[in-house]
Amino acid sequence: MKKALCIISGGMDSAVAASIAKSEGYEIVALHFDYGQRTMSKERECFDKIASSLNALKKFVIDTSFIADVGGNALTDKNIKIPKNALQDKEPPATYVAFRNGIFLSIATGIAQVQGCEAIYIGLVEADGSGYPDCSSEFLEAMNKAANLGTGCDIKFKAPLIGLSKGQIVATAYKLGVDLANTWSCYENEDLACGECDSCLLRLKGFKENNLNDPIEYKKIKFKD
Repeated sequence: MKKALCIISGGMDSAVAASIAKSEGYEIVALHFDYGQRTMSKERECFDKIASSLNALKKFVIDTSFIADVGGNALTDKNIKIPKNALQDKEPPATYVAFRNGIFLSIATGIAQVQGCEAIYIGLVEADGSGYPDCSSEFLEAMNKAANLGTGCDIKFKAPLIGLSKGQIVATAYKLGVDLANTWSCYENEDLACGECDSCLLRLKGFKENNLNDPIEYKKIKFKD
């Protein structure tokens, strides 16, 4: 039995990436991080639903609240405003959490080694993302090399969505039967998605490109081409 550790935030991208791992014949070990983000409870709820739909062998929820202690981003610091109605207005935007994916992949590597996982799947998106520096192919390759040097293992880091547009990601989700109603992208709200933050706009863009309606509910929908 081959196993993959899937980092699942509760968002659309990580849910699709984990579903790809399942479709490629891996049994899933599901991993989620709580780091004091504004929508932490909603993301955890979605993680549980996604992990259940994948029949995950094990679920890990790791407390990384020190990320909020470090601060410097709008996701954990409510004194910093979430940017609205602008895709990539500056790089990196205020929603960039410093080296978050590096932290997550480092912890994931340790768990993967103990659990005997051959691969780590993560929902990084570079082509149609938010301009975060820790979402690039070069970053992933460098982290993979460091992880294997540090463990003596040959764990493969896989980001199957990294070159896809949001439209292609939505299309892939429907092809694989991913229930996107069980995913959450909004940076700000846990009840109705704001429809104005960078993550909501990118998600809505993906549905618009497929002439589909998003199954989650929004407070506002303001999409700019």
